[in-house]
Amino acid sequence: MADVDAAVAAIRAGRLAIVPTDTVYGLAASAYREAPVRRLYRAKGRVEEQPTALVAADLDLLFECLPELRGRIGVIARELLPGPYTLVVPNPARRFRWLAGSRPDTIGVRVPDVAGVGRELLDRVGALAATSANRPGEPDPRTLDGVPEELRAAADALLDGGELPGIPSTVLDLTGAEPAVLRQGIAPGEEALARIRAALA
Repeated sequence: MADVDAAVAAIRAGRLAIVPTDTVYGLAASAYREAPVRRLYRAKGRVEEQPTALVAADLDLLFECLPELRGRIGVIARELLPGPYTLVVPNPARRFRWLAGSRPDTIGVRVPDVAGVGRELLDRVGALAATSANRPGEPDPRTLDGVPEELRAAADALLDGGELPGIPSTVLDLTGAEPAVLRQGIAPGEEALARIRAALA
């Protein structure tokens, strides 16, 4: 597991890694400190006003990172996660403000249903800041070879998890009165909304 060891070491040192998720390859950094996230933004060419997801190893860690995720939001998170969803949730304590972009009172969260080397990495580092390992507007990478060379060069570790679906997560906004689909991804948004309604009934 030398590649996983290298990725863990890079993340812990505040560096970047290319990692597999359950959807696409991601450019990842430690979520726990601002400086690595800023490094991720610079490498991606991402504007700091744009949010980046907090990717947690499991639900227990997600609730530890964001203890305000209780009640209705907590029920929804337990219904959909782990899975191919990014949930935009209220962040009243403004935690992980370096991930929240221009809306510090909200945050996007993921708990991917990932196996293999991606699972081992998450289990060892706990939580990542991650965005798709592509240039803005270009296809999401389904293989490590599909990651642009400049992003590969910016990363201290490359973790090969084989071929992935290559379709990003479905993004759901849970900050309003009713859940809404912000981005249709690999999982049908209407199906997710139906699951939410059933869970809250």
